[in-house]
Amino acid sequence: MPTSNAPEAAIAVEDLLFSYSPLEPPVLKGVSLTVHAGDIVIMTGPSGSGKSTFLTIVGALRHATQGRVSVFGQNLIGASQDTVLAVRRQTGYIFQDHNLLESLTALQNVSMTLEMDGGLTEQQRHDASFAMLKNVGLSGHEHKKPGALSGGQRQRVSIARALVGKPKMVLADEPTASLDKASGQACVEILKALALENGTTIFLVSHDYRILNQAHRIVELEDGMIRSVAP
Repeated sequence: MPTSNAPEAAIAVEDLLFSYSPLEPPVLKGVSLTVHAGDIVIMTGPSGSGKSTFLTIVGALRHATQGRVSVFGQNLIGASQDTVLAVRRQTGYIFQDHNLLESLTALQNVSMTLEMDGGLTEQQRHDASFAMLKNVGLSGHEHKKPGALSGGQRQRVSIARALVGKPKMVLADEPTASLDKASGQACVEILKALALENGTTIFLVSHDYRILNQAHRIVELEDGMIRSVAP
């Protein structure tokens, strides 16, 4: 029996198998992993080992059919669209290529995340986005479009966009791959500091061994299987 002060499981995965089609070999082969609320976990491993696939399944961006995948108590295997949307609304996503809309300013890109929250006025969305961009060190850049920003600045916009809605979990796929060492460390440290303020769970997929010291745990995935979990 768990004790009353046991940490909540943000992600609970058991015996997860996944193939892109019935005719293809499995990409994930019986993966089991528990990530507690507030944990900072980095999943690493060779290219093609299934890291990004695992991330998209946990983030309710891809459906799995075999095993158990629970995110904040919501079962994603065979889940309804309402359940999928509920998980997505609690999750902030950061991708390697930033996925910013080039026609919008940094402020507008961040503010878009809050438009799903019907309880906020336009001014409240503006103020929250402005404050978050300041928190990630982009004061003075709010009205610039992505093309006028450096790679590190664009990644900071994507971090602000992921965090502005105060999600329970942030999922990041290769967030530092296109950045130099200093910019990569700075982005991860910003992500870590801002997320910890809200007790947010952070799960990063990365090849970047320069940022491993930022994690509570390192999960090594190889050939679709977890090879090790280390502090």
